[in-house]
Amino acid sequence: MGGNSWWQTGPYDSDLEVAFRRAQEAELAKDDHGFPGRTVAELWESEDWAEYIFTGGTATILDQIHTVDATEPEHGPYMRPVTEEELRTWCPHGKPTFAEWEAALHADHELFPRRGLGRCTVLYENGEPSEIGYWGVTAD
Repeated sequence: MGGNSWWQTGPYDSDLEVAFRRAQEAELAKDDHGFPGRTVAELWESEDWAEYIFTGGTATILDQIHTVDATEPEHGPYMRPVTEEELRTWCPHGKPTFAEWEAALHADHELFPRRGLGRCTVLYENGEPSEIGYWGVTAD
């Protein structure tokens, strides 16, 4: 198997880790994937959850354990912000709207990372941060 690509948005916060956690909690509230009554932190302490993620996953933001800096090496399962250079390859002006981000994801599958990894970027509306775009590929 080769992993499945996915994408979603979450609420904006200037602290990407805070935004990431809020988006994860919202996603978990929609679907606990058969692991009821647990927080995201509790899920990642479970060997059963890790096996679930690494043998199929959720195809959501729940597949990443935490965020890392944009300059961190390609390891996972982490959510990494795109670098300014990566962003400008598909959004030359540097402040992507939802529509520009969505179009880039559909047009260029190279934007998706390797299996088990995620990416994120701030999305803008009228030049102001409005939400965070998340995308990735399941581990299997």
